[in-house]
Amino acid sequence: MRIAALVVALIMAFSPLAARADDVTTAQGVIRAQEQAFVHDDAAAAYSYAAPAIKQIFPAPDIFMSMVQNGYAPVYRHKSFEFGDSKSEGSSIAQRVHIIDANGEAWEALYTLEQQADGSYKITGCSLLKAGQAV
Repeated sequence: MRIAALVVALIMAFSPLAARADDVTTAQGVIRAQEQAFVHDDAAAAYSYAAPAIKQIFPAPDIFMSMVQNGYAPVYRHKSFEFGDSKSEGSSIAQRVHIIDANGEAWEALYTLEQQADGSYKITGCSLLKAGQAV
């Protein structure tokens, strides 16, 4: 009986950690899906992963894609795109991504995502710095 109670207590104690890990995995899936949409020049798919606030600023997929091509070239075209550390707080996730651009230069991207009313995660922003550059 005590073992069963201990098992239940452990499951309850660690279930929030598992839920957060699942949320991070889901958020990484969203980022990866958008990254692949950029690789395939699929503006509509890439745009579908943007949060409503981003869609207000860039009201059409082609406008959004143009902004990415011009302002986020390492995200748009790269040699490597690897996930780093992540942080989950409430309904928000911050995810670092290590990028090597088409010219071989290293970059750090910090994606932010917010859980939507339907439970999905959408990208609310991406900050991009050359690796080693001061914030």
